[in-house]
Amino acid sequence: MTDSHAFERQGLENLLGYWRRHRRLPGARYPAGPTDSLSDVAGVSVGHHTLNEGDCQTGVTAIMPPGELFGQPLPCGSAVLNGFAKPLGLVQLNELGVLQTPILLSNTFAVGTLFNAMVRRSCQRYPQIGRGGATLNPLVLECNDGYLNDIQAMAVREEHVFSALDNLSSRFDRGSVGAGRGMSSFGLKGGIGTASRYCPGLGATLGVLVLANFGTLDSLTLSGVRVGPALAAELADPPPQVDAGSIIIIIACDRVLDSRQLGRIAKRAGAGLGRVGSHWGHGSGDIALAFSTRLQGAALPDERLEPLFAAAADATEYAVLDALLSAESVSGFQQHSRAALWPLLDRLADRGPH
Repeated sequence: MTDSHAFERQGLENLLGYWRRHRRLPGARYPAGPTDSLSDVAGVSVGHHTLNEGDCQTGVTAIMPPGELFGQPLPCGSAVLNGFAKPLGLVQLNELGVLQTPILLSNTFAVGTLFNAMVRRSCQRYPQIGRGGATLNPLVLECNDGYLNDIQAMAVREEHVFSALDNLSSRFDRGSVGAGRGMSSFGLKGGIGTASRYCPGLGATLGVLVLANFGTLDSLTLSGVRVGPALAAELADPPPQVDAGSIIIIIACDRVLDSRQLGRIAKRAGAGLGRVGSHWGHGSGDIALAFSTRLQGAALPDERLEPLFAAAADATEYAVLDALLSAESVSGFQQHSRAALWPLLDRLADRGPH
């Protein structure tokens, strides 16, 4: 055994021992907020509608920032890490630097339905939209869940969007729910994950929510340890190794920041993806978006953004891990299935790595 293999094996043994004792993963670099979720940023809530109907394994997730967004939009910025994606609303958001609707997530073929539903709901609330008043810029982001979900069935309907918007909460489910129902990540079951980090020097909380649908099993890295090869040995039919499918990363922060600064923070989410083993593959649409919930006061000087950069990377890494560890195994379209991560870790921990 080479020194590098011995080092990897020791790292895996240490990781599995920690998992066995604590049922969680080590290594977060910064303190989490009270619930370690996006909603640790005050006023932010999340709602899901999940479709679990045979070949149709999909859903909708809505992220609602605080306040009256149409009348008083929030500063927002984005980073397109890899553009293999079909978002709606991102062009105007990047031009004007503001968010004026909730953020809606679903599968690729549901984008038009989500857009129409958001327009319909907004016109009911604001009758002047498009009739003498300005139109609306709904923000809709997607990942392709076509392995587990019959995406051609186009099962998501407007009432499912309304259901997600009507069931918002600061305490929300993660894993194989909402838009995450049919998502795969690292050849395993992916989906919705979340984390938060508190920056004491700034008195700031930064929260992250991900829709994880990317990565190859061979490259999966947990808390700095590449575990993919050991996990692959636990699967009867290891998945093909293609980094495709996408990830959407939503970041909220409770400090006053302008859209340019928020775009810089969003870009740092890419460092968190690298830590879990992603290289932003050819077929992966990797988009990060960051918004501030604060409008009053002076924006932070750029030289004070460093803790938020670090928090964005750390929270993104652990939101992806949360998605993997929260997800349950799912079978769907054409009997395709994705295994949950945590039972595989349990088996490895009980027996020890190969």
